[in-house]
Amino acid sequence: MPSPDSILEPLRADPARAAILCDIDGTLAPIVDDPDAAAVPAETRKVLAGLASRYALVACVSGRRASAARRIVGVDSLTYLGNHGLELLEPGEVEPRLDDALGHRGTAAAGFVSRLDARELSGCGLHLEDKGPIQAIHWRRAPDPELAEGRARRLGALAAEQGLVPHFGRMVLELRPVAEIDKGSAVRRLLAALDLHAALFGGDDTTDLDAFAALRELADVGELEHAVRVAIASPEGPAELQRQAEVVVDGPEEFLDLLRGL
Repeated sequence: MPSPDSILEPLRADPARAAILCDIDGTLAPIVDDPDAAAVPAETRKVLAGLASRYALVACVSGRRASAARRIVGVDSLTYLGNHGLELLEPGEVEPRLDDALGHRGTAAAGFVSRLDARELSGCGLHLEDKGPIQAIHWRRAPDPELAEGRARRLGALAAEQGLVPHFGRMVLELRPVAEIDKGSAVRRLLAALDLHAALFGGDDTTDLDAFAALRELADVGELEHAVRVAIASPEGPAELQRQAEVVVDGPEEFLDLLRGL
């Protein structure tokens, strides 16, 4: 098997035609019990800023809102795709642009959540997060995670019956308004506008598999000469992520070491 160093060499050799893309939570920032307390370490910010000055594109592709992603990462020179690609916030822009695929469905998830009994959810250990067009239900801080997850799965089934698209991640259920948008479609659109020969995506969760698939497809059809998928290992992460990756690292600190090497 090729060494990680040799796998990354095509990106280092021609950074002006290469892209570095990654998730935030669990990839750049350690997972924490309170999502609002997440933060990217200062050293990681410094490395990302340096990469942005050399590479054709450095972008964060997150389930968070694009403005929240920029705040947590703290590097204005990056591109931010928020809500799994529903929002695009480019360097120098103040407000993100919404994808046209959202159409009239922008408030569908919020409407569903507003009809739920917030007191009953809290009693099960479920915490609501308003992300605009996407609504998230977390249970990382639940006293009984198994009970909370069971309730979340019933809510996901109910939401699907009402036309929403449920996605489960690391102790979170996201309710999305449309099925056409995910991290994979977001990566494809972002890279399509650039003349690149190589791209890397780093991620730790189920939703990052869509981005992995997009890079593989772009390489298979010859739009990329080199596609590097980096899995950030975690006991909570999907095993499939590591099976599909060219490189596996152990947590955000090792991913930072990889970024330093670029």
